[in-house]
Amino acid sequence: MASHVLSIPYPDELLLSLKRDPEEFEAEARLLLAVKLYELGRISSGMAARIAGTGRVAFLFALDRFRVSPLGVEPDELAGDLRDA
Repeated sequence: MASHVLSIPYPDELLLSLKRDPEEFEAEARLLLAVKLYELGRISSGMAARIAGTGRVAFLFALDRFRVSPLGVEPDELAGDLRDA
């Protein structure tokens, strides 16, 4: 399968303001892209994990950091469904 590279220039000031080194920032940027695409329903959790450079289970656990449900529904909605069942 072919693989492509996305290159996004960013200034050193960004790294300084975030207190990150380039490797940390780029890993976080990949994770953020994967989380957002997954949240929008554009990709599967498996594909998101590949973009993030992590395993699927680790990706699903990372979703909590961004308040994104791994089930595709918000916790309030799920609680309401359980209450109404």
